[in-house]
Amino acid sequence: MMYEAVLLFGVVFFTDYIFDTLTQSRSGLMLLGPRQAVLFVAIGLYFVLCWRKHGQTLPMKTWNIRLVDRQGGKPTWGQLVLRYLLCWPIPLAGAYLVYVVSASLGWPSVTMFIVVTPFLNFVYSWFDRNGLMLHDRLAGTRLVDLSPAAIQ
Repeated sequence: MMYEAVLLFGVVFFTDYIFDTLTQSRSGLMLLGPRQAVLFVAIGLYFVLCWRKHGQTLPMKTWNIRLVDRQGGKPTWGQLVLRYLLCWPIPLAGAYLVYVVSASLGWPSVTMFIVVTPFLNFVYSWFDRNGLMLHDRLAGTRLVDLSPAAIQ
């Protein structure tokens, strides 16, 4: 996830630069809603296009992981978009919970726990019979291990 975040920094930086240039924004807080929508779409395009072309992003290639459908083939565009959309609700709910706890306790430092909320997507996989994450189960996709040890 950290390697992916490094690459996403470039995607977000470039997209935000273009957004600021086209809208003449002088602050990241200007046009916050449209900015977030554009970044959501840009990040989605990055993932969906990488998954569709090779079944992998660069970090997934490094770790010998590929995204496939249930039968091991190339996922459809619909499955890829659905997978991307479904990976967001659990971390966002976790982030909201962190915000509520921080606000109710009056301890702003509790908000630092927001960094662990993306990992909440893994919790479902601990209970799934095939070890799938919820968004993979619902989208009909799965990650496969391509390492030489796993193939043999």
